[in-house]
Amino acid sequence: MISLLRPRSSKAHVPQDRITKVYRSLRRQTLLGITIGYACFYIVRNNFALSTPFLKADLDLSAAQVGLLSSYMLIAYGLSKGYMSSLADKADPKRFMALGLILCALINIVLGFSTGFTAFSILVVLLGTFQGMGVGPCFISMAKWYPKKERGIIGAIWNTSHNIGGGLVAPIVTLGFFLFGSEHWQTASYLFPALIAIVGAVVVLSLVKGAPENEGLPSLNKICPDDESLDTIVKKDNAPENMSSWQIFKTYVLPNKNVWCVSLVDTFVYTVRFGMLTWMPIYLLQVKGFSKAEMAIAFFVFEWAAIPTTLFSGVISDKLFKGYRMPPAIISMCLIFACIIGYWQSESLLVTTIFAAVVGCLIYVPQFLASVQTMEVVPSFAVGSAVGLRGFMSYVVGTSFGTSVFGFMVDRVGWDGGFYILFTAVILCLIFCVLTHLGAVKLHRKAQALASDDDASAPALAKN
Repeated sequence: MISLLRPRSSKAHVPQDRITKVYRSLRRQTLLGITIGYACFYIVRNNFALSTPFLKADLDLSAAQVGLLSSYMLIAYGLSKGYMSSLADKADPKRFMALGLILCALINIVLGFSTGFTAFSILVVLLGTFQGMGVGPCFISMAKWYPKKERGIIGAIWNTSHNIGGGLVAPIVTLGFFLFGSEHWQTASYLFPALIAIVGAVVVLSLVKGAPENEGLPSLNKICPDDESLDTIVKKDNAPENMSSWQIFKTYVLPNKNVWCVSLVDTFVYTVRFGMLTWMPIYLLQVKGFSKAEMAIAFFVFEWAAIPTTLFSGVISDKLFKGYRMPPAIISMCLIFACIIGYWQSESLLVTTIFAAVVGCLIYVPQFLASVQTMEVVPSFAVGSAVGLRGFMSYVVGTSFGTSVFGFMVDRVGWDGGFYILFTAVILCLIFCVLTHLGAVKLHRKAQALASDDDASAPALAKN
């Protein structure tokens, strides 16, 4: 890890009587910083999709070439989430995340001056690669600053950055067209969002903090001694310190069956999500007889219905299910199975739209809860590596089933074949949800057994 990205420790220690106040203030700043920062990553990624009509019209690119550019970026992003998140385990989260944002902004600036397919191909691969620097620092920061009992709610709040960033892209690009004119579509589509991302990088550097101990505070398991995180178990097992990213990955992630189970949960969730999202416009227009306006409404509802259910699932996983993440995911997937049948078989436009909306409400629940569960099946110093494996599996494997394999089945046996892919994915997701839950129960019992052996005399430094 280069010196610039290494974690920096404060030489000053926070006085005992100020630990609680400083801890709560810094973790709020960190949550705000990673939420704004990750939303900015979306602004300099999803803006490319809005530029595709101009790529076809002004740069004379074919539809196939535009489709290839989108695929290049998606594949590069899926691969990058794997190794970039692993590297983030050994880095200062704010510097790693801010550097990724700045690099994405620079690529967008160069895109604004590019005119050929080859140049665009190279640049979108680089853009997808640098996009992978965003997610790892976010999960690492949440794992370092928030105990297990709060991660459902906190993770749900951070998860809204997806929708915030995705929702702001079109208004930002539209404002760019208003300021610079349609003849300067490169400035509106690439340079203006790049400026926003650079501002976002400054916000990340200002707000996001390293681990509590890097800020002169005790570690999280000392601030919250009742927290049942894996850091306590690893400490008991005398885990070696100063491990490389590869050593962390091969020791705590690669042989960890819980990480593989939760990664496969997310893989099949992505199959259903992209199987619905990618093919919904064509299916509704060609098979269900929707108008373009009716299809657009169904598509909009599918995407935006997720915000309230994600927040709700975070709350109930913390409060009702006592930190167990998979029960709400299992309930959601059972309901999704029924709604896909309704979406497939219904002849009514209204009923079809309702079923699509319910799937949209629910599909992000297991996706979000899988991301929270990932933080809880490895120690905090291995969260980035675990997130990287899950990201690779979901984006490279899961989306391939939902897009390429789905399309292959539609071509060979019709739309029924595509829906068989979705039903299979739901069933497999349910199986791995159950296995993930059983693994979480086992880890919980191990943490409780270790806690009962401690002196349990030290008072908590903060009530959360």
